Amino acid sequence: MSPARRPSSRRRRPKKGAPNAAEFWRPVPQLPDPEPIARADDPTALLRSLGDPPLQGQGAVSEHYLAAVVERSADVATALAAAAGLLAAHDEGED
Repeated sequence: MSPARRPSSRRRRPKKGAPNAAEFWRPVPQLPDPEPIARADDPTALLRSLGDPPLQGQGAVSEHYLAAVVERSADVATALAAAAGLLAAHDEGED
């Protein structure tokens, strides 16, 4: 037996019950329209609820940088929602 050929017992066989390729590409039901997206009033609230970061001697500095990343992420998410036309209207009387 040459090294290039595998014995037939070692060949991969399709698993029983594996989905057919045609089933994978079948049409799916239409998704409902997404709800309007509103920016969180305080995006860092969850981060602060976890307590100080477990970095010895660097807690205050790392907390500042983590909060900056969360704020920036909220800004980017808000911009993406606005670009997609999904940003919720902000009423001035809600504050």
